[in-house]
Amino acid sequence: MPAPSTPQQALGTDLELELSGMTCASCANRIERKLNKLDGVTATVNYATEKARVSAPAGYDPQALITAVESAGYSAQLPPPAQGPGGGTADDGVDRRDLELLSLRHRLIGAVVLSVPVIAMAMIPAWQFPYWQWLSLVLAAPVIVWAGWPFHKAAFTNLRHGAATMDTLISMGTTAAFLWSLYTLFFGTAGTPGMTHPFELSVAPTDGAGNIYLEVAAGVILFILGGRYFEKRSKRQAGAALRALLELGAKDVAVLRDGVETRIPTDHLAVGDEFVVRPGEKIATDGVVLSGVSAVDASMLTGESVPVEVEAGDTVTGATVNAGGRLVIRATRVGSDTQLARMAQLVENAQSGKAEVQRLADRISGVFVPVVIAVAVATLAAWLGAGFPVTAAFTAAVAVLIIACPCALGLATPTALLVGTGRGAQLGILIKGPEVLESTRRIDTIVLDKTGTVTTGTMTLQGVHTAPGTEETVVLRLAGALEHASEHPIAQAIARGASHQVGVLPTVESFQNLAGRGVQGIVEGHLVAVGRESLLAEWSLTLPADLSAAKAAAEAAGRTAVVVAWDGEVRGVLVVADAIKDTSAEAIASFRALGLTPVLLTGDNQAAAAQVAAQVGIDQVIAEVLPEDKVRVVTELQAKGKVVAMVGDGVNDAAALAQADLGLAMGTGTDAAIQAADLTLVRGDLRAAADAIRLARKTLATIKTNLFWAFAYNVAAIPLAALGLLNPMLAGAAMAFSSVFVVSNSLRLRAFTSRAVNHRGSPARSRLGVRHLQNA
Repeated sequence: MPAPSTPQQALGTDLELELSGMTCASCANRIERKLNKLDGVTATVNYATEKARVSAPAGYDPQALITAVESAGYSAQLPPPAQGPGGGTADDGVDRRDLELLSLRHRLIGAVVLSVPVIAMAMIPAWQFPYWQWLSLVLAAPVIVWAGWPFHKAAFTNLRHGAATMDTLISMGTTAAFLWSLYTLFFGTAGTPGMTHPFELSVAPTDGAGNIYLEVAAGVILFILGGRYFEKRSKRQAGAALRALLELGAKDVAVLRDGVETRIPTDHLAVGDEFVVRPGEKIATDGVVLSGVSAVDASMLTGESVPVEVEAGDTVTGATVNAGGRLVIRATRVGSDTQLARMAQLVENAQSGKAEVQRLADRISGVFVPVVIAVAVATLAAWLGAGFPVTAAFTAAVAVLIIACPCALGLATPTALLVGTGRGAQLGILIKGPEVLESTRRIDTIVLDKTGTVTTGTMTLQGVHTAPGTEETVVLRLAGALEHASEHPIAQAIARGASHQVGVLPTVESFQNLAGRGVQGIVEGHLVAVGRESLLAEWSLTLPADLSAAKAAAEAAGRTAVVVAWDGEVRGVLVVADAIKDTSAEAIASFRALGLTPVLLTGDNQAAAAQVAAQVGIDQVIAEVLPEDKVRVVTELQAKGKVVAMVGDGVNDAAALAQADLGLAMGTGTDAAIQAADLTLVRGDLRAAADAIRLARKTLATIKTNLFWAFAYNVAAIPLAALGLLNPMLAGAAMAFSSVFVVSNSLRLRAFTSRAVNHRGSPARSRLGVRHLQNA
């Protein structure tokens, strides 16, 4: 039972442990079983990230978990506290892993220098001078004992706990080869001056007392040590996206204390602190602008090249860059609560999880080692029983031990997940968990929310119709000036559109807001009215036939039409609508290319929905759906045998996102949508959804390729080794190559590129985006 905990020791629901001492998937499987035996504890151990994610009852003593890991022969510690807005960890954890990598590098260099002459002399008979075998012993002994010490130490630790892992195979094989060589040198005929040892690819019956296998032991240590070094280095590279994310935040900040600016480290900021951000500086943490007007460059986070204008009252995100004037900001979130830190946690959670295919690999690796040892013993007995020399039997058994090391099996899934989720983060695609990958393979229907997903979610000026003899610029200038004085969303859309097209708008006098009908006022000496057609009756005006037709056509398409009149005449009709995103049609085409059937789902009227669907290329439209009915629509599609993905951004989409087989939330959307989804698309670009599905499918395909290689390799190689067709040294080289192949195959995911193209025609440069990712 866990010891009583102090308040400092009390845990929440979830905990993370940093592990050390693991050398293969079997180690991870053993630690996981040990933790899961504790009362109320559920643990998942990931070999690639060297971390354990533990769910434990509140008040559980962390030391009980650490003790359980240590009882299995490994080390564990709680992660250091978060630092700064990125939620990064202290340097100790990073340094520990770097030191492990450095130690491996030193052992590998030593093994290369000492092993190459040993292998060369064994393979090239012309180099075998009279006492070459004794020089081989001098060179090989440090490789086997010192360079191979991590394998021997791990094997001994596992033996004390009654377990067998990959290190057991390596240690048994190399130690047996070394001890046999010592026996033949000192008690056999191999130490005789002038003894030669021809290199052969297969085992031939010979006098065992006349052969040494120092090149086998040294070569196996060299190959496997090299493979393990490159695996560990590749794992560090695979996690580079997360580390880069944590480093995006500002390191220090100018905080205001009693009106005086004081420079302090960012991790000392507290909620409510006011701080100053000058042009060119990074915003230290999430906050609200108190004073100042500026443009904020979020390209490092979102990939958007155009800075966002902010003023008092606007929210800003930590790690973005102030590109304009001086801002005073009040901190609203600090440390691990910031959007950047939460995004980093999403990425790490995804990398630490396990897909179904990984759980299968773990189960197999857990029983693999004992079976291989049994096969090696059976091989030795069969060769001896068949009357072959001891040397031949011994060599075949050692080859079985070496060839079967399951490191490729253990790395097949986690390395692909590490690289895939890290690359996704760079492209603004956050994969919530590896089980999501399974869903992307099966989906055949993608349901799209209209507002904020296919469209911008913001009303914009779409068209201007004028009466004969009236210039469009005049209508825009007068109507835009009047609407600029109103805060109604439609009025603001008109004002923005007019300002964009005609420039600075004139001032308004005697402005009046006519509730439910429109607005009126004096602009440049004209009495102007803008609003509903009912407003014209108050002016005793009627809409001309051509403008009436334009208004009817706009309304039939689901748009909003506003009439403009001045000086006793109707001068024009302005059409306002939620604009379709420029990239939506391209995104729909991408969905079709992926074999998905797009469906538009919206609460808007049928006419407006049909108009949007026609413009972007969607055939199936489900309109006038209440928020609570969206989940019903998804359920009905699933009942028809469809595997459904849902893309949305609003609170009203959250239930449907959760119900769908795959939920994709726009990162520009609400907290509820993001929490309910499986994937979060940081960019407000619908093409990112197609990229997300492509990346997830590619990651899953990479995992399956890795697993196929690992399984096929062992299935094919073990019988060859047992039949004496593999020299143990070549078996070790092939085993190490299989691991390097798996990691290299996973690293190919780093070359995955987004097919989205921005307005300038260059590839989108989304990097580790967070924009508007509240409480993700």
